Amino acid sequence: MKNIFLFIRRYLTFLSFLLLQVAAIVMLSNSSKTHQSFFASAANEVTGNINKRYSGFRDYFSLKETNRLLAEENARLRNMLQSNFSAPDQSRQVFVDTLVKDTLGRSRKFTWLPAKVVGNSYTLQNNFITIERGSDQGVTKGMAAVSSTGIVGVVVETSANFSKIMSLIHRNSKVSAMLKKDESAGSIEWDGTDPGYLTLRNVTKGAKVAKGDTVVTSNYSANFPSKLMIGTVAEISSESSSNFYNLKIKTATNFFSLQYVYLVANVRYAEQVQLENNTPKTP
Repeated sequence: MKNIFLFIRRYLTFLSFLLLQVAAIVMLSNSSKTHQSFFASAANEVTGNINKRYSGFRDYFSLKETNRLLAEENARLRNMLQSNFSAPDQSRQVFVDTLVKDTLGRSRKFTWLPAKVVGNSYTLQNNFITIERGSDQGVTKGMAAVSSTGIVGVVVETSANFSKIMSLIHRNSKVSAMLKKDESAGSIEWDGTDPGYLTLRNVTKGAKVAKGDTVVTSNYSANFPSKLMIGTVAEISSESSSNFYNLKIKTATNFFSLQYVYLVANVRYAEQVQLENNTPKTP
């Protein structure tokens, strides 16, 4: 308290000047419409700039929640895509599918779930991605993972609230792919060197392929819907003794900055995999 009185005593003249200036401005603005309008405009300009800076500051710290809401909205919109539905064969129907159908009577085959990335490796030979969504939230082994720009990998392990994805940049990763323009199929793999490039193998030399061609998922994958973006052709090579190309593919997904992914569930995945893994009995 003593310091306050000492401060007022020391700067009494200056404080009095400020007080008189404020009083004069108030009296002037009250007695003159012109000055009143001027001071009101100046005050609005100052408060507007302050509010603008505060709004920008607040928006910056709300980006996390904004990204979460956008991911949920994108998942909802992706669930409405026509490519998530397929028409069952009506020639011999012995089972009525109880899954949700669209207005054309097609049964839903794929559903999309958003998930936040909480762990990601890209400098190893065998890279994995950890997401904050597990079996309690509907994740199962075999689900495909997709980013907003391209495919990411496949779920290989789940716990109650977390899941592990085998990244496309994993030495054991293989995904059925094709050239978008003529649907020539092959297999996408990673050679363990550059995380920005994949290798598309077993594309027949009869395919008309050129640099820049788009590579997408094929119809043969049990995990991924068809025609999802994988990347673009960067280099074309082949051996004279082989009938196939080896294509270097620039990945569409940036594995260095993954924040959110979408998990894609094929509701007929288990049925398809079981049938494909069955060994036919010799008659």
